[in-house]
Amino acid sequence: MTTYLEFEKPLAEIEGKAEELRALARQNSEMDVEKEAAALDRKAAQLLKDLYKDLSPWRKTQVARHPDRPHCKDYIEALFTEYTPLAGDRNFADDHAIMGGIARFNDKPVMVIGHEKGNDTASRIERNFGMARPEGYRKAIRLMDLADRFRLPVITLVDTPGAYPGKGAEERGQAEAIARSTEKCLQIGVPLVSVIIGEGGSGGAVAFATASRLAMLEHSIYSVISPEGCASILWKDAEKMREAAEALRLTAQDLLKLGVIDRIIKEPTGGAQRDRAATIAAVGSEIALMLAELKDMKPAELIRDRRKKYLDMGGKGLAA
Repeated sequence: MTTYLEFEKPLAEIEGKAEELRALARQNSEMDVEKEAAALDRKAAQLLKDLYKDLSPWRKTQVARHPDRPHCKDYIEALFTEYTPLAGDRNFADDHAIMGGIARFNDKPVMVIGHEKGNDTASRIERNFGMARPEGYRKAIRLMDLADRFRLPVITLVDTPGAYPGKGAEERGQAEAIARSTEKCLQIGVPLVSVIIGEGGSGGAVAFATASRLAMLEHSIYSVISPEGCASILWKDAEKMREAAEALRLTAQDLLKLGVIDRIIKEPTGGAQRDRAATIAAVGSEIALMLAELKDMKPAELIRDRRKKYLDMGGKGLAA
């Protein structure tokens, strides 16, 4: 069943009418409604193009959060073979919001790490809606260390509203764990490529996205805080999230201009949720291209290149 966003309600009505006509025809074989249903399909296709032609930052935020977008688990199952999950931070627990393990990508061994939000009520609760606790970031540090030791490229898939802000997480050193994960991204002497596949929220995303090459899906977002959180702080009113989304410059298009990301991966018309297979294939192709750019670089070059990338960040957009 298709899940429609608030701004897609007119589309839902048209597609619903087409489906109703076809349902009637299935009940009565003498009815010929295909011509009318096809006309509604064409109208819906055009409306979908119009709706997604120039999305506002707030609408992009809604699309990035769409529950039917492919998540980390979907990408791992489709793009990687021989995936062997590795669990736990060897200190406190295993954080199910973070997936990670050794796998093969295009038949070459890699380490893949990502946030997993879950796809139904039970799995979303189990995965804590993609909000990692300190043990999740410490697990990621352990896996990056392992990849560095065995010269395995690291691929990270970012999709989180932010790190979990609960009392227990703070007591166990949430900020320190995020900082060390970010530091580890800068220290490893292997290729590190990252893709923001949905939400890239705050330090919880930076801890995985401090990469040699960073790509974003066309309708994903990446920001220091959520629009609702920003609005609550600046205007004491979470309902001003549309204005906050504009001010945050959180879209892939804005961040490419600022030099924060390196490339944008085009999504199917209507967003990744409309054609999951095509989206996953496009992400796989882009990951392969990014790894190819880095494959001949030596460890010291990779570390130096990554460090320079982040020291220079923002200069491109500020100069413009």
